[in-house]
Amino acid sequence: MLGWALTFLVVALIAAVLGFTTIAGAAMGVAKILFVVFLVLFLVSIVMHFVRGRGTTL
Repeated sequence: MLGWALTFLVVALIAAVLGFTTIAGAAMGVAKILFVVFLVLFLVSIVMHFVRGRGTTL
């Protein structure tokens, strides 16, 4: 998911350089949303790791 956010960020930067402001704005919005979703899922993953503990190993 972080890869998608970075991809949309690059698309937004290229579109901004070329003057496509509407496309750049939309791509930047998508990149921001995906980055926030990535951060939330990452934090939930860390919390769940500490809550569940190490678990049993075979």
